[in-house]
Amino acid sequence: MQTSRRIYWPSVNLIGPGCVKEIGAEIGKLGLGKALLVTDKVLNEVGVVKRVTDVLDASGIVYAIYDGVQPNPTTLNVEEGLAAYQAEKCDFLISVGGGSPQDAAKAIGLLATNGGSIADYEGIGKSANKSAPIIAINTTAGTASEVTINYVITDERRKIKMVMVDPNSLAWIAVNDPELMVQKPAGLTAATGLDALTHAIESYVAKGSFELSDTLSLKAISLIASALPKAVENGLDVEARSRMAWGSYIAGLSFSNAGLGIVHSLAHQLGSEYDLPHGVANAILLPYVMEFNLPSAPEKFADIAAAMGMDTRNAASVDEAARLALQAVRELSAKVGIPPLKATSFRLEDAGRLAEQALKDVCTGGNPREVTVEQLKDIYARAYYEQRG
Repeated sequence: MQTSRRIYWPSVNLIGPGCVKEIGAEIGKLGLGKALLVTDKVLNEVGVVKRVTDVLDASGIVYAIYDGVQPNPTTLNVEEGLAAYQAEKCDFLISVGGGSPQDAAKAIGLLATNGGSIADYEGIGKSANKSAPIIAINTTAGTASEVTINYVITDERRKIKMVMVDPNSLAWIAVNDPELMVQKPAGLTAATGLDALTHAIESYVAKGSFELSDTLSLKAISLIASALPKAVENGLDVEARSRMAWGSYIAGLSFSNAGLGIVHSLAHQLGSEYDLPHGVANAILLPYVMEFNLPSAPEKFADIAAAMGMDTRNAASVDEAARLALQAVRELSAKVGIPPLKATSFRLEDAGRLAEQALKDVCTGGNPREVTVEQLKDIYARAYYEQRG
């Protein structure tokens, strides 16, 4: 049965080598005043932020900088950023970085126009007003927060990641310049790339998937599977970086409109509890969740296997072809150096509590197969012991 759809993505999207140089002209069309540039200290220190501010300076755009965002952005980061935004009398935001600065900027932008604390907006569509304008400049091929209606903020007191899905947080302009992504460390490239692959795979099988999201997901899977090893091997490979930028961007368009699943629900707990990088957590858990979800959509998992370059033509059954997708993900993760769960700070004795939190996560509702706390706990255990039956 056909249903109506509302599709969300930024009204202006710049993508490709050198496209960051176009932001001055685009911002000039909007009639805005002063920007708060939201980023982290590392990007500021290594000169990535300067490549953006050089463009702003040449265009006469006034700005202040807040570079206190942590790898898993916290409520304190949001409060500090909002204070800077208000003290500097800004009227728009420029986010520079991967998912953490992007998510922090979304939270700051919504509080600037809606008030309250960021915990008030946990969940789906809790804000009344659109965010302050955001120009989202992405520097990693991973989270795709620059194009989505999703953002995640860690509540330090409760030790949970608050997931927000809110159309009012959507950026005005999304920028994906692969030249800003070169020279990123191999480990970061691998983790963010597997995050993007997780977005594409989860959105392809999610309850909310539909014709457009399916098309986007499969293209993203194909791009990422072929380009990620090259981007990890050679951080200066602009062609591989460009393909990864497109893959991440396209996957973001898909999951922002179709939803995700329990890979993210489980991974969010690892990030809030142990500060494990989000992409690493997703990469570790992805094949185990795929195995759990496989009975719900074997034909789709067979499509994923084919998109990742596996030869499914001689498979004896759809299920056999579908299981090739698990093999492809495991081989890719091993190739780019993703560690096993046992090599992280994860404690198996925490699995029950984390599973209870994961069940309440916003992403759980999109999973194609219903799940219980015990089943979520078992996925953690299987990943910990590397059981691959």
